[in-house]
Amino acid sequence: MRARLDIAGPGRGEPSRRPIGVFDSGVGGLTVLHDLLVRLPEENFLYLGDTARFPYGERSATELERFALQMAEELLRRGAKLLVVACNAATSAALPALRRRMMETTLGVDVLGVVRPEALQAVAATRTGRIGLLATPTTVASGSYEEAVGALDPHVTLHPVACATLAGIIQEGRQFDEQAVGTVREACAPLREARVDTVILGCTHYPLIRLMLQRLLGPEVRLISAGGALARQVEHALGGRGLRVAREGEGGGGGEGEYRFLCTGEVESFCELGTRFLQMPLGEVERVELVDVRRPAREDAL
Repeated sequence: MRARLDIAGPGRGEPSRRPIGVFDSGVGGLTVLHDLLVRLPEENFLYLGDTARFPYGERSATELERFALQMAEELLRRGAKLLVVACNAATSAALPALRRRMMETTLGVDVLGVVRPEALQAVAATRTGRIGLLATPTTVASGSYEEAVGALDPHVTLHPVACATLAGIIQEGRQFDEQAVGTVREACAPLREARVDTVILGCTHYPLIRLMLQRLLGPEVRLISAGGALARQVEHALGGRGLRVAREGEGGGGGEGEYRFLCTGEVESFCELGTRFLQMPLGEVERVELVDVRRPAREDAL
């Protein structure tokens, strides 16, 4: 029998005031959090970056499912009212398992990922029916984008390109040298050859080099990232469950919500990189140890 969730803790109380939980393999998901903060400024957010186990891009689906369940558990223990998987590899590998877990716990917590919002935007944007995908090897191998795009429009062709090192180069935060630019150019070459008119940025790190990608792919190519569309989906999900914080003019006081950060690795480097990715101050960051959801933390949890 699985352990029951201990949901007492920070963020409990009025349901709408509980935080939206966001998690990623590292700091890349902060590009998604940025769009969430802009669209939903009155909401509270709790972000967890699994920097101790970054990168996720070449890990197995079994590993990623286990990691995602651990992160979801941590955020739920801290009162998250909705979960956002701000990682393409984790979404591809673990979204069904996460949703099953929410059903098992009977908490009724929605889990949203980045794949479908990007697929929807790309299918709507393409003029020629040729869509490119830049993503990590694990995400490409999962076939999640082919499935999502094919379900929306079977006449659209997806051209995936696996980039093994690009996320790591971006997360390191160093200046791009000619070797790094060469890595990006090599990734873009098959997409230019395929004459795609739309490219899905299938890793949350990639929006940080959006200008370089646009230059190498051409100004006519539409670049798709998850942030804006996912933020709208989060807003709709909260509204449907009556969990959205009331805005000014809707019976609420308006103002800004709080955002807090957790990481599994070294705090100082998370703060340094995170500020660049989020483009906002981070404040205090708490380091956490994750536990396996398959093992009860206490005997009385059985």
